[in-house]
Amino acid sequence: MKIVLLGYMGCGKSEISKSLSKLYQINRIDLDDYIENKEAMPISEIFKQKGEIYFRNLETACLTEILQTKEGFILSLGGGTPCFGTNMQLVNKWAISIYLNAKIPTLVQRLLPEKDKRPLIARVSNEDLPEFIGKHLFERNVFYTQAQLQVSVDDKSVDAIVLEIKETLSK
Repeated sequence: MKIVLLGYMGCGKSEISKSLSKLYQINRIDLDDYIENKEAMPISEIFKQKGEIYFRNLETACLTEILQTKEGFILSLGGGTPCFGTNMQLVNKWAISIYLNAKIPTLVQRLLPEKDKRPLIARVSNEDLPEFIGKHLFERNVFYTQAQLQVSVDDKSVDAIVLEIKETLSK
């Protein structure tokens, strides 16, 4: 089984992928970690030294490499990954894609405490964060909604979300 989790930062991709990996006893891969290991530098440095175009091409190459492996996995994508090139078509061709859908208030609540660790929002004021996220979601929604499954994560525990995914996949 190959499962790909996608959605905006703060939607829970990392935590949910860990639980799904345990449940299905298959490998968990975080695309950002995979890229950082492959390049031997943080993504922020890849952006600084080589630029976004280089990064996005590398991201697609790494995504393709992972998707074409024979083993099953739970793969969590970066929030922007589905929005570039043919990434969503690749994901849907090789795996089951699941959009972890979170509403703006949920994302704001989750992201505020860790804002400084998130380069994309680190310089956005707390007051402007809901509007920033809303605009981003509007732009990305066309890509996120291409996922084969959508699961709302609002007001749910990781265990409840994982159970919902398991039940949906077993149908």
